[in-house]
Amino acid sequence: MKRLVLESTAPFQGLPELVAYDEGLFEKEGLDIEWVDRDAGAEKKKTVIDVTSPRGLNPFTSHGRLFEQGQADMYNACEWGNYCRVQETGIKSRQLGRRAIIAYGAIVVPPASPVYTPQQLANRTVGVPFYFGTHYLALHLLEGFVPREAIRVCHAPNGSRPRLASLRRGEIEATTLTEPYITLAEKQGCRTICSGFFHGTEVGSERVDAQTYAAFNRAVREAVRRINADKRAYLHYFIDYHGPDDPEIAALTIDDLRESRLVVCDPAPIPLDEMQRTFDWLKSWGMLEGTASPVDLVDLDVQREAHAAL
Repeated sequence: MKRLVLESTAPFQGLPELVAYDEGLFEKEGLDIEWVDRDAGAEKKKTVIDVTSPRGLNPFTSHGRLFEQGQADMYNACEWGNYCRVQETGIKSRQLGRRAIIAYGAIVVPPASPVYTPQQLANRTVGVPFYFGTHYLALHLLEGFVPREAIRVCHAPNGSRPRLASLRRGEIEATTLTEPYITLAEKQGCRTICSGFFHGTEVGSERVDAQTYAAFNRAVREAVRRINADKRAYLHYFIDYHGPDDPEIAALTIDDLRESRLVVCDPAPIPLDEMQRTFDWLKSWGMLEGTASPVDLVDLDVQREAHAAL
């Protein structure tokens, strides 16, 4: 058995990995998986209205924090953020390929908001977690409806629960959420203004070779097959993960959750044309200024060899 240490992951971004672990699929592939809690001991953040870009912020406040300390072999997070993290790595990390879950996120407003359409978010404060998936998703969604100069985002905490609380306190006019907090917000009368799906990737250290990554993906592919065969049977993960620390989530039932928001597919290489477009888009927002090419941020050899082995 090969030991592989993974940073912890929530269902909205890592359900297939959690299923593969719980149902013994990693063991069948010869992998001894250990989880480390990436948020244990991490500083709790608050909404800061006057911080309006990620410039100068630490990209490793959660995802990659333990990895960069040598305490994990691999982690997964949104693809956009992982380009930025790999640029700043101190231990030669590289993206290895796309994860299996296609995460779902939304921009929501409180019940009394005058905003009903995305166009009405122009010049309104949208709280986003910089360097996390819904930060980039919000930029993509908003720039489809309003000019870039009318997009006003600010630094909000990582984690949908604190962002929803900040929204309800009136600190921000809108924020981004993932499941199951989109469902909870809607039950509380909040409105979803726009939403979308987004890719994530795995980031590995030099200890993760092609053979190991192929074994990991074989287990995940079987988990994907099982989830797609009966999505309803796996919706409880979204409640079970957050419920012990959040009574409002614990009060939800799987009937409250929408199967259509759970989308998984086989893990795959990052297509080169999409890789370049993602890189160019991040550059256009003033990110990745220290990197000349996206291929500097992906281990193309491990990605190719691992997926060829599948």
